[in-house]
Amino acid sequence: MSARGRVWRFGDDVNTDLIIPGKYLDSYDPAHLAAHAMEGANKEFASGVEKGDFIVAGSNFGCGSSREQAVIALKRAGVAAIVAKSFARIFYRNAINLGLPVVISTVAVDSLAEGDVVTFDIAASSLTSESSSKTVMFEPIPQHAKRILDSGGLIPYIKGKLRNG
Repeated sequence: MSARGRVWRFGDDVNTDLIIPGKYLDSYDPAHLAAHAMEGANKEFASGVEKGDFIVAGSNFGCGSSREQAVIALKRAGVAAIVAKSFARIFYRNAINLGLPVVISTVAVDSLAEGDVVTFDIAASSLTSESSSKTVMFEPIPQHAKRILDSGGLIPYIKGKLRNG
């Protein structure tokens, strides 16, 4: 997978209530959730994010409740991947299960600026900024998680396994 988009930067401990505030959980409609994505952290995000953009964040991204709606909101909003120093375990697993790439880089948040246009190359485990030509590396996605992502998420992956034996 290779993608190109803008960077949206966030700090440490971005919890699921910042990603999709609880008051919007009255509907599981992905479009409704996307319209309020990251509203608790940046009110301009949902109206400004474009398909293919990236979130680059600090440590413990996705902490808090285990709500899958946080991942659904970001994915439907157009986020191509999330790059962070670390993730809350349940958020990380929800993202993989729902087909949203999440990768770990200890240097990306300190190396890339808000609005940088970057190319994300999953095969090379790298992000390259077009403005600075700076390349930052991220940890390779584990093979078992990559197979799930390549299938579009856990449910398509299992359906494929059941179909193909």
